[in-house]
Amino acid sequence: MLPIGPLGASNSPYDSPSSHAGNPLFISLEGLAEHGYLDAADLTLNRQLARTRRTRYEGSARFRWPRLRKAFERFHAQASGAERTRYETYAHENREWLEAYALFSALRADSPAAVAARGSAAPAWSSWSPELRNYQPAALERARGELAVEVDFHRFMQFEFDRQWQKLRRYALERRVRLLGDIPMFVAYEGSDVWANPSLFFLDEQGQRTVVAGVPPDYFSQTGQRWGNPLYHWERHAETNFAWFTSRVGHTLQRFDAVRLDHFIGFHRYWEIPAEQPGAIVGRFMPAPGGALLARLQGAFGGAPFLAEDLGLVTPEVRALCDRFGLPGMRVLQFAFGEGADQYLPHRYVQNCAVYTGTHDNDTAVGWFEGLAATPSGQRERRRVLEYLGSSGRQVHWDLIRVASMSVADLALFPMQDLLGLGSRARMNVPGTVAGNWTWRLAEEELVPEVAERMANYSSLYARVPAAAHESPLRHDTRSDT
Repeated sequence: MLPIGPLGASNSPYDSPSSHAGNPLFISLEGLAEHGYLDAADLTLNRQLARTRRTRYEGSARFRWPRLRKAFERFHAQASGAERTRYETYAHENREWLEAYALFSALRADSPAAVAARGSAAPAWSSWSPELRNYQPAALERARGELAVEVDFHRFMQFEFDRQWQKLRRYALERRVRLLGDIPMFVAYEGSDVWANPSLFFLDEQGQRTVVAGVPPDYFSQTGQRWGNPLYHWERHAETNFAWFTSRVGHTLQRFDAVRLDHFIGFHRYWEIPAEQPGAIVGRFMPAPGGALLARLQGAFGGAPFLAEDLGLVTPEVRALCDRFGLPGMRVLQFAFGEGADQYLPHRYVQNCAVYTGTHDNDTAVGWFEGLAATPSGQRERRRVLEYLGSSGRQVHWDLIRVASMSVADLALFPMQDLLGLGSRARMNVPGTVAGNWTWRLAEEELVPEVAERMANYSSLYARVPAAAHESPLRHDTRSDT
C-alpha cells in the first residue's frame, strides 16, 4: 500500500504532516454509524462520491469533516464507560506522538481561536509566535487549554482510525491476507514531527530549512527531483539511539505485517540540496548511518520483515547494506528490457527479492508498453519485451504478471491497474510533477471474477499460495541468497 498518513502538499502520501497518524479521510462513516455516532441520512451523499473515478479530495473533505465532527460530539455525549476507557487508554499509550500531532492540527486550523493561539494568521508553524514555534512547554499548555475541544477532536479521529484499521487487519489475517506498508524516507516540513523535534533536522534558529531532500537526475527525471523535505541531522539521531525512527517503525509495524523502506539509498547516502536552490541539479551526496540504524531496528523488532526500495542510483555500498541485513530488494519489470538492464530480467533474479510489474511511480504496464512505440529506441525495447515474454502484445499485462509469478523472487506484486490491464490514464504518479497525481480510484465493479480466477491460477501454478496461515512472504533472518 501507499503510505496511509494524512495527506500533504498536492495530496501526496509521501509528504504527510505526521509519521504516525492515520488519514482521517479513510475513516468509514458507515463504521461510525454502526456505533450510533452518525445517522443513516449522514451517509447519502457518500455513495455519490464513491462513484467518482478520480478522487475528489476537496469534495470528500467538505462532505466528511462535518460528519466526523458530529460523530465526535456524539461520542462524548453517548459513549459508554467502556468506550471512554478504550479511548483514554489509546490516548495514553500513544501520547508520545499523539499529543504533538493533535495540538499541531488544532493550531493549523483557520478558526479565530487557532489564529489567536498561534499569534499568526499564517498556518506555517515557522511563522507562529516564538514561544509556540520553539515548542516551549508553557506556550504549549496555554494553547492546549485554549483549543481543548479541537485538540480532543483530532485525538478522537486517530482513535477511531486505529480502531477501524485494526478491525480491517484482523479481517485480513483471518483470510490469510497480509498487509505490506510503506515508510517514506523523509517527513513533511509542515508537520508535527519537525515542529516537535527540531533538533533532529537541519533547521536554523527560526525553524527554516537550511538544506532539503531530493534526488539527482535519474531514470525518473532528467533534471532530478527537489522534494523539499527537511533532512535528518543524523548525528543527533544517533545520540538518542535512533529513538524517534524506532518509534516510527514500531508504530507502522502495529498496522502492517511487512514494511517497504522507501528510498533505501538514503540509508547509505542522501542528496543534499541547499534550501535556496529551486531545482535538484545543484547538490551533493552526504553519508547516512544506515548500518547503525538498521542494527537498532533489528535489535528492537527482531526479524521484522522489511523490503528495501533499492531503485535509482544504486551503489555497491547500498547492495552491501541490503546483504548485511538480509533485506530483499526490488526488481521492476519495466526496467528490464532497455539497454544494459539485464540485471532486471527475471532469469537473473535471486530468491530474496520482490518483483513488481511496475510501481506507483511508473506508468501502468499497458501504458508503458504502448508508449514504447513512440521512439526508435522504444521500438527496439518493445521487440525485446515481446520476444522475452513470448507474447503477441495483446494482453501484455498478463504476460508480465505470468513471467513475474514464475520467477524465483520470494514476493511478486502487481498494481491493481496492471491486473485490470488499464492504460496511462490510470497512472498513479508522475515523479517531478505536482498536478494530477494520486487520484486514481478502483471501482468495485472492476473486481470481476475473471481477474481473481486468473490470479488464483497463477498463484497455484507457480506455488505462490502460502502453505500455512502463519507463513510470511518475506524472510525473517539476515542471510543473503547472493
